[in-house]
Amino acid sequence: MTTQEWPLWEVFVRSRRGLSHTHAGSLHAPDAELALRNARDLYTRRGEGVSIWVVPSAAITASSPDEKDPFFEPAADKPYRHPTFYDIPEGVKHL
Repeated sequence: MTTQEWPLWEVFVRSRRGLSHTHAGSLHAPDAELALRNARDLYTRRGEGVSIWVVPSAAITASSPDEKDPFFEPAADKPYRHPTFYDIPEGVKHL
């Protein structure tokens, strides 16, 4: 398998404990182990991360931005799912 045939991997990094993983970028690698090592070298060079996920791009299924209104419409009629009815205490940093 040549470098051009390696699968594409999506990289997600969690910068600190308690925060969510965020998409950091993409890379090509022949397998998950090498993808993880390369992701560490590329996206956490300055010690920014405490956790890394690598996911084959082919395994990700996403909704289409063009279908935003009909796709998310069922959630719009459930206002109790949104934290607009609660007062957020002043000391809370991440919610």
